[in-house]
Amino acid sequence: MSLDGDDGYGSAGDHGRGGRTGRGRGDPDDQGRPTRTRLPEGEGDYDGARRGGRPGRTGFTSRNLMTVVGVVVLLVAAIAFANRGGGSDHGDDGGSSGKGGDRNTRAQATAPTGVKPVDGKNNGIPKGFAHTEQGAQSAAANYAVALSSDGMFRSETRHRIVAAVYAPDVVTARQSDYDQAYSSERSVKIGLKTDGTAPSGMTFVSRSNPAGTKAASYQDGAASVSVWYSTLFGLAGEHSKNPVSEGWYTSTFQLKWIGDDWKVTAFTQKDGPTPVGRDQAASSAKDMSDAVQGFGGFTYAR
Repeated sequence: MSLDGDDGYGSAGDHGRGGRTGRGRGDPDDQGRPTRTRLPEGEGDYDGARRGGRPGRTGFTSRNLMTVVGVVVLLVAAIAFANRGGGSDHGDDGGSSGKGGDRNTRAQATAPTGVKPVDGKNNGIPKGFAHTEQGAQSAAANYAVALSSDGMFRSETRHRIVAAVYAPDVVTARQSDYDQAYSSERSVKIGLKTDGTAPSGMTFVSRSNPAGTKAASYQDGAASVSVWYSTLFGLAGEHSKNPVSEGWYTSTFQLKWIGDDWKVTAFTQKDGPTPVGRDQAASSAKDMSDAVQGFGGFTYAR
């Protein structure tokens, strides 16, 4: 999951008690004549009794007048500037256009972007990705999730996943490769049963979380897309010899547009980039098990 901050204008400052003239400058003379205040040149003089003033001080001098005028001008300018900025940044009136609107609709480098997600599935895996570079990236992210899920450790679900993800002309060869990679011997080695399921009282975790995608190349019928993602893998439960741990990988998928969707023809995987781990205490086996069972994984990623 964007934003404008505040408008950058602070409230008007405290102008204090300034603006009064000094004692004696406008004092009445010994004859009791009223105070005479001289306005700026060309505006004449004002004769009149002072209202509510202290003896010895003028009422409203030219300095007072200039101060008030200055404050008013500044406030008017600030309001006008704020209104002008608000129209271009937010477009609340629904009719703004031009460069301001273009700037707001431009995606930022770290912001997620995308069109409406696909609504079809093939054996639980999203299908019908757009025939665009973005569609290829979306397909690769989803395929990374599917190919590293716990379903790959069970032969029946593994065959369905491979058939849904790979191009028809390479499915048979890939099925054989994966059957060897996810053999019953490997399952036992990591603490699973021979059929790839978790022992009683244990929760098996194998989940990928894409952090980003990048198209290394794109053509109308083919694309090479790298997916950077983290993984959670292991057995959550008391006395687990393979507790859930985190890993980071980058898989690069070679994709081909076949029929009406992107399909994998091959992919490679490498470690990292791996961030520095934070100083956080590992959760208990029960907390991890509850989290995995309570928080569902995502099936669609842009």
